[in-house]
Amino acid sequence: MDPMRWLRHWFHAPASRAFPPATMQRIQDAIAAGEVKHDGEVCFAVEARLPARYLIGGRRVRARAEGVFADLKVWDTERRTGVLIYVLLGDCTIEIVPDRGVAARVPDGSWAKIIAQMAGQFRQEQWEEGALAGVVAMNDLLESYLPPGPGRREEISNVPVVL
Repeated sequence: MDPMRWLRHWFHAPASRAFPPATMQRIQDAIAAGEVKHDGEVCFAVEARLPARYLIGGRRVRARAEGVFADLKVWDTERRTGVLIYVLLGDCTIEIVPDRGVAARVPDGSWAKIIAQMAGQFRQEQWEEGALAGVVAMNDLLESYLPPGPGRREEISNVPVVL
């Protein structure tokens, strides 16, 4: 267990400081605007600090992101086209978790570009700009690899989640 990491998470400001309601609304609007152009379902989740069981057990952030993916039922789409953008403020980490239908069609390196773009703005504490840039980049990527199919319907809420 890393004591500095523990303290960083224990005393981290709430996620609402970096992502107030107006920012969350703009993220929701960006998700909705982009999803009309592709067959994917984008979910955005932000968490200020990891739960204690992750810190004590030394579990990776990726494991938490995959758990959030499951908890939010991002996997529960007919065509397996859900994608989670998970932001952990306590570690200043971004994880993208795609469902099987997306992972099979989108090249692996694509996620790193989106994460790098978001992280660059997050380092400058440009939370809204970074999140919106990530959502727009995700929508553009999904538009390239998952064009809208017949009978497309909204399966996952566009409302960003604060954990």
